[in-house]
Amino acid sequence: MHQFSPIFAHLCVVAVVYTPSNFNQIVRQNLILQCIAKSLDETNVGVNTFFLIFAASLVFYMQTGFAMLCAGFVRNKNVQNSLLKNIIDACGASLGFYTLGYAFAFGGNGVVSDNARATFIGTDNFFLMGVEDKAVWLFQFAFAATSATIVAGTLAERCQMLSYLMYSTAMTAFVYPVVAHTIWNSNGFLSSYNVTPFLGVGAVDFSGALVVHVTGGVTALIAAKILGPRKGRFYFVTSSDGKEKRVANNFPGHSIALKVSVLHRSFILLQTLNVPFTL
Repeated sequence: MHQFSPIFAHLCVVAVVYTPSNFNQIVRQNLILQCIAKSLDETNVGVNTFFLIFAASLVFYMQTGFAMLCAGFVRNKNVQNSLLKNIIDACGASLGFYTLGYAFAFGGNGVVSDNARATFIGTDNFFLMGVEDKAVWLFQFAFAATSATIVAGTLAERCQMLSYLMYSTAMTAFVYPVVAHTIWNSNGFLSSYNVTPFLGVGAVDFSGALVVHVTGGVTALIAAKILGPRKGRFYFVTSSDGKEKRVANNFPGHSIALKVSVLHRSFILLQTLNVPFTL
């Protein structure tokens, strides 16, 4: 019996499978699969962008919570001043983080990099030049503005508007970006994303507990020390033994409802949305 060689058998199979009609069908199927893959890639980009914008909106919603919190704790005569200060805070933060802040925090090397060299601040992307994904900037700006507005309550009823605008701009243009670069940028010396993290682990910061809240809290403590107490907050009385002691006046806030209305809701949503960014 005549024996066919393996090569001849393979050529016969190819000739049967790749007839003109089958070949055209395979080409059409490949084109359809490529179209579906491209559509899925575009969908993924759109979903990621939407999630960033949505998360940034909820983080920025904390500005409303801080505004109501401060307005509820101050006296009635200072409510408008407190609300205007929170608006100025967002304006100053946007200017500072747009011009210099984002570049100092994440400029030039991105959030994740293979560069093991630790740097103090970023050196590129000033005025968002070269930044393609503006949604990332919006998300990071919301955190920078939140860190800056933490100080608003500390300065309530005793800070001029121009001074506060200068503070919020400087805070988001340099102070906050240095801390964010140190911990959240892969080239920061405390970053857990660094190729050689500090002490083998680096600083694992959940939901901005250190970068946002500690930075704002320490800044608020320094500001309170510089400004001192509100006028009339304390008075001196002479005790029976002839010594003077300082007694605090009660400055109750004018609205309990405003104190607890919005901030706690936005804060809980903030922690929930930051879980995917931390894991």
